[in-house]
Amino acid sequence: MTDSDDARMTRLLSGLPTAAQERLRETDWASHQHAYGSGEDVPALLCSLVDEDAEVRAEALAALDMGVLHQGSVYTVTAPAALFVAAIIDHPLGLTEHEGHLPWDDTPPRTLRAALLGRLGQVAEAAGYGEDPARDRADVAWQPWDENREDERDPDELAALQACRDIRPALYDAVEPFFFSPDPHICEAAIGAAVPLLHAPALADRVPRAAGLLRTRLRTMTGRRERATAARALSLWGADTSDLLVDSDPAVRVCAALGPVRVDRTRALAVLLDALRDPRTTDGWFPEPLYGVDGWFRFTVLRSTLDLAASFEEVAPVVTAMVAEGRSSITDFESGPILLRAFPAGYDPARSLTSAQRALLRAFIETDEVTGSIRSNGSWFRAAGLPEDPEGIAALL
Repeated sequence: MTDSDDARMTRLLSGLPTAAQERLRETDWASHQHAYGSGEDVPALLCSLVDEDAEVRAEALAALDMGVLHQGSVYTVTAPAALFVAAIIDHPLGLTEHEGHLPWDDTPPRTLRAALLGRLGQVAEAAGYGEDPARDRADVAWQPWDENREDERDPDELAALQACRDIRPALYDAVEPFFFSPDPHICEAAIGAAVPLLHAPALADRVPRAAGLLRTRLRTMTGRRERATAARALSLWGADTSDLLVDSDPAVRVCAALGPVRVDRTRALAVLLDALRDPRTTDGWFPEPLYGVDGWFRFTVLRSTLDLAASFEEVAPVVTAMVAEGRSSITDFESGPILLRAFPAGYDPARSLTSAQRALLRAFIETDEVTGSIRSNGSWFRAAGLPEDPEGIAALL
């Protein structure tokens, strides 16, 4: 470091909360790894999160994304870095705004606090993957060949994953106070981070309190995004969202139906199917995805619909129509999951196809020439025990 760098670090360190300073001192950063090597450079990166220069803060956030939590993968440095972030959530610079630093980050300017809360949510999502197979299957990124992938991880990866799981109570303690932030973006980020954090088995006893807080917060919410965010959280935590299933806003109704519904399954399924009948409108509800929601919103709605349905026949007319539309670039997020739901136990040559299964396969054949709906879905057809070419599918009909 140059003298000016030393002076800058001394200044930044002196302004940190005691817990953050202790985290920096007590962690052997050089013994940890991130996506690009040794974690010895992480302390300077973390301190840069509270630099007075907005561009420096943006660069530090980008470095967190690219190295400490690279594409959703956790490393041994991820847990201590997340604890540092939790310790600076209420830093005075948290209310300052900055623009994204990464070339593909076209989100509007946001506060540092909202960005840091979002990072804690991402750590929680990565930590929770693999804990609950049923919940994983409702994730838009889930693929059938992902099952048991955790068994393939090396000891360092597993240790990093466990470390991230162990710190979830501390992360949640940092997040919960911001449910009542007057800044709707910070409030949304806090609730979005709390959703995966409270999926942790060790935090199950905190769900009733969190649901109660959100119910209180909902009384003062007026915007679509914040109300939908709260409804989604309550639903995913398994709370009773019956009243929100009849909300005047269709986006709130759908978010209230996304989780493992305990009450009024029939109404929840009807709400989701209505949204899938007009997917373009559904996708337009949230031009900027909600925290924790990837891709087009219809992908999330579809996964929840398929998971909530008692049988494929219950949803067949709507989801078959989606395949028949012949949209492209929807293999892993739309056509594949629909196919697997139609053949949950795999195709059995000894059993006749149902009328719903026939209609679905016919829709695949009719759209294949234009979109490659069968050829580009080969892995999904294989997972369903079906032929991987149009001719083989046609022979079944």
